[in-house]
Amino acid sequence: MIELPRMLDDFPAAPGLIKTDYTDFVVEEIPLYPADGVGTHTYFLVEKAGLTTQQAVIDIARALNVRRHDIGFAGQKDARAITRQWMSVEHVEPERVAALQIPRLRVLETTRHRNKLRLGHLRGNAFVVKVRQTQADRLAELQDALGTLVRRGVPNYFGAQRFGYRGDTWQIGRAIVQEQLEEAIDLLLGRPGPADHGAVRRARELYDRGKYLEASQAWPPMFRTERRTLKALVRAHGKRRRALAAIDRTTRTFYVSAYQSYLFNQVVVARLPTGLGQLWNGDLAWLHASDAVFRVEDAAVEQARADAFEISPTGPVIGYRMTTPAGPAGELEARILTDAGAVSQAFRPSPVHAKGNRRPLRYPVQDARLALGADEHGAYLELRFTLPRGCYATTLLRELFAFERAEAAGSEFENQETEAPAG
Repeated sequence: MIELPRMLDDFPAAPGLIKTDYTDFVVEEIPLYPADGVGTHTYFLVEKAGLTTQQAVIDIARALNVRRHDIGFAGQKDARAITRQWMSVEHVEPERVAALQIPRLRVLETTRHRNKLRLGHLRGNAFVVKVRQTQADRLAELQDALGTLVRRGVPNYFGAQRFGYRGDTWQIGRAIVQEQLEEAIDLLLGRPGPADHGAVRRARELYDRGKYLEASQAWPPMFRTERRTLKALVRAHGKRRRALAAIDRTTRTFYVSAYQSYLFNQVVVARLPTGLGQLWNGDLAWLHASDAVFRVEDAAVEQARADAFEISPTGPVIGYRMTTPAGPAGELEARILTDAGAVSQAFRPSPVHAKGNRRPLRYPVQDARLALGADEHGAYLELRFTLPRGCYATTLLRELFAFERAEAAGSEFENQETEAPAG
């Protein structure tokens, strides 16, 4: 796994455990705009427990007898949680959607709108997290640390779930971008590591021994990409480049996005010592009120706005149309990207085609509060907060708690809190 430094490195994180139960982690989407009540698209608010967004889409599409691509949604949501998010489907009556009976999912509300709901069409997410087996006697100092995060912001890292249960999806993405397609297949299907156990480890070992058919049968059913790619590899008589075509575009995009995310994280790490709210001449600054970006000509003049959290410096989500900063910021990014072998134009051709964008180095925390609580399972600290879209709750939690996730590793799409691919 990729270990990233905390901003509050001098604050001793409290021990803690999250997600001992689905109800310990609640996420509710904040829509980007209200549905206007008219149109051919039915908007519906779903509450799900223990389901990935992708699995919920599959189940809903099957129940409504539509294609899964007909179901619109604004963001990927964590699996081991109670999550509430809006979805959409066209030419299906709201009454029919409201009557859906799907395990671990219920429809809370329906309305109509003129267009399909798409990735990124949300303002943010509100979280309620119960941290158990922690140090309740440190409540006051944890509240003070939370106050520091509210004032200074949180490192806008892409979280560990972006990189899969082995932490290596970015390496698969790098191999795809660099057209090392055989390397990409080997990383996806073989090379067992410490995170691999049981059937998964055996499947990877079989692949490394060239037993592709046996490997495809060994992978657990939830690893659909791996099984499908291995079956294609058998049909292609072991030609790995041809097998890559079996990986659907969404999954390939996910791997490339993980590589972009890894590179962005390296820039955050590099700028953390001088402060993620510290502007440099030539920076591309993010306007938090409008999500616009402008070039900083005089950092001394603009710093007061950064101190007020109106603006923040940005880092690269690399792509062929990404704007680059000037001055020290541009030199730093160029050095990191060059050392990693990343070239913007390499993201242009198919199957990559990533335009790229800028992302703030820190994110603001709103409506934050931490309090003691107790239920039938015992005492806990309850943390409530609201984050902008695309930001990871786990990056805030790890600033305060050295927590463990009470869940097993899943497929590459499980446990995402992001709303769209990085670029």
